[in-house]
Amino acid sequence: MSNTFRIAVIVLTAAFAGGCTALVLGGAAAGGYAVGKDDRQVGTIIDDGTITASVKTKLIRSNHVSAGKVNVDTHDGVVTLNGIVESYVAREQAELLATDTKGVKSVVNKLEVKPESGG
Repeated sequence: MSNTFRIAVIVLTAAFAGGCTALVLGGAAAGGYAVGKDDRQVGTIIDDGTITASVKTKLIRSNHVSAGKVNVDTHDGVVTLNGIVESYVAREQAELLATDTKGVKSVVNKLEVKPESGG
């Protein structure tokens, strides 16, 4: 079963069981989901979940980004990147990978570069 299909099943089950549209937080790669109220249509939520999973997959495959420290959220096609990366190159690479993902309208890059430790 594909991750996209799993996301769709979770969203649709929560939407029908709860009587409201569900909100999916986190991506399939992150493994974290929370359900709550949302003003988006179910189709948009599924599209956003697919975008989040696609961006996270690209980050995992990247040699420049430590994907485990990057949180990816998508709302109406706008991807927000949060977390800490090792370098400015990693920060830029994460943004480029997200921007180059199907369905992404824009990227808000809130990634912080890890300060070098002195010793």
